Amino acid sequence: MHKHEDAPIKHASSNLVLVGNPNVGKSVIFGALTGRYATVSNYPGTTVEVARGAFTARGRSFGVIDSPGVNSLVPMSEDERVTRDILLGHEADAVLQVMDAKNLRRGLLVTIQLVEMGLPVTLALNMYDEAGERGITIDDDVLSRLTGLRVIPTIATQRWNMDKLDHAFFNDTPVSSEMRYPQAIEDGIKALETIAPRARITARALAIMLLSGDTTLDGFLKRSLSEDGIRKIEATRREVQARFTEPLGYIINRARLKVVDAMIGKVVTRSEAGHGRIASFIGRYSTHPVWGIPILLAVLFIMYEFVGVLGAGKSVDFLQRMVFEAYLNPWVTRVVEYAFPSGVIRDLIVGEYGLVTMALTYAIAIILPVVGFFFIFFGFLEDSGYLPRLAVMVDRVFKSMGLNGKAVLPMVLGLGCDTMATMTTRILETKKERVIVTLLLALGVPCSAQLGVILGMLAAISWKATVIWAGAVLFIMFIVGYASSKIVPGAASDFMLEIPPIRLPQFRNIVLKTVVRVQWYLKEAVPLFILGTLFLFVLDKTHALGAVEYVASPFVVGFLNLPIEATQAFIVGFLRRDYGAAGLFALQQKGMLDPIQVVVSLVTITLFIPCIANLFMIIKERGLKTAIIMTAFIFPFAALMGGILNLILRLLNPSL
Repeated sequence: MHKHEDAPIKHASSNLVLVGNPNVGKSVIFGALTGRYATVSNYPGTTVEVARGAFTARGRSFGVIDSPGVNSLVPMSEDERVTRDILLGHEADAVLQVMDAKNLRRGLLVTIQLVEMGLPVTLALNMYDEAGERGITIDDDVLSRLTGLRVIPTIATQRWNMDKLDHAFFNDTPVSSEMRYPQAIEDGIKALETIAPRARITARALAIMLLSGDTTLDGFLKRSLSEDGIRKIEATRREVQARFTEPLGYIINRARLKVVDAMIGKVVTRSEAGHGRIASFIGRYSTHPVWGIPILLAVLFIMYEFVGVLGAGKSVDFLQRMVFEAYLNPWVTRVVEYAFPSGVIRDLIVGEYGLVTMALTYAIAIILPVVGFFFIFFGFLEDSGYLPRLAVMVDRVFKSMGLNGKAVLPMVLGLGCDTMATMTTRILETKKERVIVTLLLALGVPCSAQLGVILGMLAAISWKATVIWAGAVLFIMFIVGYASSKIVPGAASDFMLEIPPIRLPQFRNIVLKTVVRVQWYLKEAVPLFILGTLFLFVLDKTHALGAVEYVASPFVVGFLNLPIEATQAFIVGFLRRDYGAAGLFALQQKGMLDPIQVVVSLVTITLFIPCIANLFMIIKERGLKTAIIMTAFIFPFAALMGGILNLILRLLNPSL
């Protein structure tokens, strides 16, 4: 396909861009090169995150960019567009393409496009061990000869051959593409090469993109060409298309596939491979519509035991009682009271709504252990390959809500922290999907800390109470999701998700991911706890908190049939949902709630307005207007659903 050029290296590149299909280990290699798992920022004008870092070799410093995963460089999603734009601009001096050794066909389709772009490319043949486990043998020397590129087998999770990737930073020599298309298309390419604007990539690659019908280049063309030039491009594309009955993009892709398949036939041999019985069983049945359910229930049970019992129970109990309540808070209180025996400053630091006694105690002693344990468990699920299978299993249910199975990923993450889950809705392709999932997260997905309190209260009653609570919340979320799919404008995206093999995660990677996510929590969430506490402090000092409680009490007592003391639990639930649930738990412990009141109060507070940290994240991700609309809907809707449930349960009077 290419002529191999072994010209001596004269100078080194300054920026290396990591490119590859989704789920091929780019981020792991990025971490190995830069020493960081992810340092991210939004790509200008998008919600897509791009990780950047630095690498030092042979006494020189280089920039490293981890671009979003792509299946084609003719973009079909915002992620693919961002990667294409990075390559189209002037950030890419060289490319390290990370490929899944088990799926060369998908990777080589991208390789052909990168070579056509005239970029210096090095291939990292990653997951080499998994290919061997599947009985796949790859002759990387032959692959290197056929592509004209340096091919480096790697196992990123084990840091095998990572040192050889230095070559990519000093590779400044592109290879010439020998990929050819039907003559009519070649004629069109030549015509467009004379019109196409100058860019970092070759005019030939730009011409092929234009013939493929890449409408995302319209803005680039308008900035670079006159209206007459744009009209000539469109006329040429129509002229070439008129000579074929099938779309040009399809014909171009088919020609590439033919070359790729011929190449694979020369470099890949297959033999029978043994698989672990447990991994094979889980991989085979976890997407089954019937047998996948017991596997899902087992995963949820393990998650509850690990996150709910060990994290929200024992770890929180140790930090809160043995560290904060026994030592830290009393010591800080003594110091503050010595300096400020009374007054606003004392109350601000160690009062009922103090920055130490409430904000830091809740953020560090109560929430951090829970989300930390959840991050560990979620990292395990990520690296095991189970989450994509869960997405496939629930895809049919989510389609009825205008979503697809991919939406289950932020939903599952919401069980750890709705604030971070709201941020991860960026993985969804359309604005409609991101809005709906953000609404469902804010409405009915309890964070793990709140879920632990809720399950503890329900367990003290009966399994029937748990079923009623879970059934009511899930039914209401489904109805809201279905209605939202009819109201929120826009179309749902197609469901395309790579299904990796079930594997045993690497301990080092899980630790690395957890550390980075905990750093995110400390940086992003803790300041919001402090801001929320200041908000409550001001309300309390101005007596507005009591006024709100007074106004809400008739509704809470009359419609929800709850004691007046429950009002404060709903108010402080705005700081953290689990704090509100803890207030209800205290009322239950005092015998002030009967079983029906427990279920009604828990359904209501589960559906209640998002906590202040999540609200700020919704504003950041979806905008102030959308956040206001969501909050204005959720608050009365949660109260209405709680009141209706109270009426139904009082009418049926079930034995709980």
